[in-house]
Amino acid sequence: MPFHIKLGLSIAVALVALGGWFYMGYVGQTGPQWALAFLGPFSVFSLWIFPEVMRSKADTRKAREEQKQEKA
Repeated sequence: MPFHIKLGLSIAVALVALGGWFYMGYVGQTGPQWALAFLGPFSVFSLWIFPEVMRSKADTRKAREEQKQEKA
């Protein structure tokens, strides 16, 4: 994934998590508020640490053959 897309997605996820955290605090939901406090940074961290899955042409060909066999 290109750097600028990954950075923009990270910023968007962080802003949504921060907004959700404040909203949950506003409505008095402390459990979901702390879940957002954990899951927001975890999502951003996992976006950067885990590599993107890349498929080779052999993988897609094999998957198509398996799908054809399942349909038959």
